Amino acid sequence: MRSGERSGPRRKEEIFAASLELLAEHGYDAFTVEGVAQRSGVNKTTVYRWWPSKSELLRDALLHSGTLAFDLPDTGSLTGDLAELAARVAGLLADPETRAVVEAALVGAVRHPAMRELVIQFLEDRLGRHQPLFARAVERGELPADLDPAVLVDAVAGALWIRLLVRRRPVSEDFTGQLVALLADGIAAARERAGRRRG
Repeated sequence: MRSGERSGPRRKEEIFAASLELLAEHGYDAFTVEGVAQRSGVNKTTVYRWWPSKSELLRDALLHSGTLAFDLPDTGSLTGDLAELAARVAGLLADPETRAVVEAALVGAVRHPAMRELVIQFLEDRLGRHQPLFARAVERGELPADLDPAVLVDAVAGALWIRLLVRRRPVSEDFTGQLVALLADGIAAARERAGRRRG
């Protein structure tokens, strides 16, 4: 059974928090299970019992820590949901501690196949959690059923990552509005193409 599927030690949120802190501070190379045990105040044998490797520990920390979590929006429209989704992701990345975690994970993903696999798992997990948002949009006729929602998620996340992590500029309502408007135009074009195919 995978460690993420078990209840884990009682102090696992502290272990996850320590894991992400150390990843942000030292990167994937210098990250150790021993360091996590020391930072969280949990015996290292307990940590190793649940997570035999740093990859397994980081996987669960990324997937299950509250640090990177937020509630899925449900505004009643796809454009409203995308705007709120962008705002919530921007809010996470605007926090210096969370931003440092994301930066360390992305840098590690470029340099290390193991870290890249962890980031891919995290992104796939988040895409799965976002599926109800896109399913509602399909039911309302706002989104073609054959449009891959990963394209929209990547477009939103990618634009925000570049804006905040590379350009180091804040995400304003105007920026979010322009981003969602561009996506809405693309979605409308996709609906039109889908309608022509059906016709």
